[in-house]
Amino acid sequence: MPTRDKPARNTTAWWREADRKHQLSPFTDYKQLKGSEAGARIITRAEGVWLNDSEGARLLDGMAGLWCVNVGYGRKELAEAAYEQMLELPYYNTFFKTATPPPVELAEKLAEITPAGLDMVFYGSSGSESNDTVVRLARFYWKLRGKPEKQQFVSRTYAYHGSTMASASLGGMTPMQEGFGLPLPGFHHVDPPYWYDFGDGLDPEEFGRRAAKQVEDKILEIGADKVAAFIGEPIQGAGGVIIPPDSYWPEVQRICRKHEVLLVADEVITGFGRTGHLFASEHFGIEPDMMTLAKGITSGYIPLSAVMVSGAIGRTLAEEGGEFFHGYTYSGHPTACAVALANIAIIEREDLVRKVREETGPHLAKRLAELADHPIVGEVRSLGLIGAVELVADKKTHARFPGGRAGGLCRDHCFANDVVLRAVRDSMVMAPPLTISKEEIDELVSRLRTCLDLTAKDLGAG
Repeated sequence: MPTRDKPARNTTAWWREADRKHQLSPFTDYKQLKGSEAGARIITRAEGVWLNDSEGARLLDGMAGLWCVNVGYGRKELAEAAYEQMLELPYYNTFFKTATPPPVELAEKLAEITPAGLDMVFYGSSGSESNDTVVRLARFYWKLRGKPEKQQFVSRTYAYHGSTMASASLGGMTPMQEGFGLPLPGFHHVDPPYWYDFGDGLDPEEFGRRAAKQVEDKILEIGADKVAAFIGEPIQGAGGVIIPPDSYWPEVQRICRKHEVLLVADEVITGFGRTGHLFASEHFGIEPDMMTLAKGITSGYIPLSAVMVSGAIGRTLAEEGGEFFHGYTYSGHPTACAVALANIAIIEREDLVRKVREETGPHLAKRLAELADHPIVGEVRSLGLIGAVELVADKKTHARFPGGRAGGLCRDHCFANDVVLRAVRDSMVMAPPLTISKEEIDELVSRLRTCLDLTAKDLGAG
């Protein structure tokens, strides 16, 4: 029986209490959460682009879960794909010269739809695992090529490549490294192509070339004979939706080819239609040697990730031989791969990539542009259905508010006003499901404007 100190089971109060007592959630200040009277907001169901919480509120999910629910919530086809596969063969491993049909079928499909030359797949369960695999695979490849000294990796500040020790080292998020003995040896970082913060008055195209030159300078500083790979997200998502100038990626690619450095595109966020192309590499003209995928591969319905590998790398693995001592229990999980196949079928059948490119993406860009007149908005930017709004104290100088408070304040107002957006430093970022309608985009931007007004009032601005 519930008592004054013990709420009834499966109620909001009970879930919050149990959450505080027993669950260690990711990226959480546990002292702050434990001391919060409100506790966690309990999400109980979802449909389309809308979430429902345990207290009856309905929230517009402007972040597609965690950048991942591309086909929206409540897709019966994905539940049925999992159910049918679980009845047939819920799980078997792909170790020891064994395979099952779904990962084989998915591998063929991925080789078909990813950029030309990416012919082979190594599976994991998360983007973190896949980027960890990239480190192992790149070093193994160069060893087979007779260049075992090529061990070093170059990435960018504000990059997010995951949360394992290796993937967090690849990433450029200082809070994820300080106090954890990271980055591990062999990982180096250069500035991101973040024109708004680092442009220094340069034309964006000129700035893009300067940012790319940092990659070459770092390769030469380390020694090209020691650098295994450069890794980058085509658009840095968790770093603040940093969309590089058009001059950036062609120059980075030229530099990598010149110095015989592998080029790895992290498409964990941008893959499967997010930018109005099936993969953002197509938009930027990137021809990667490896590409990491996760999130949208199953629309987040079940964990799955993949590393796409070029035919050149694959041939070296096959021709030189030697066991690749790496893998996961769930590499090529048949149920996850069956869901991925059904998810890709939805994306294709509903023509979501074209809709994002020609309809909803341009509409989001148009509506975000209307926020540029707001007194605390310094810049808006988007590509397809991923975007950001920079919050500033001074539009002319790009100066931020003291203490970096603006983003957190605005995020809290958004949550209170039932629209889910994310704050990255003092940028509000968004990546709604690809199924969002124009009317729902209008509602998202309208709620965001309200929250900007409230944030400006809190800051005494405007």
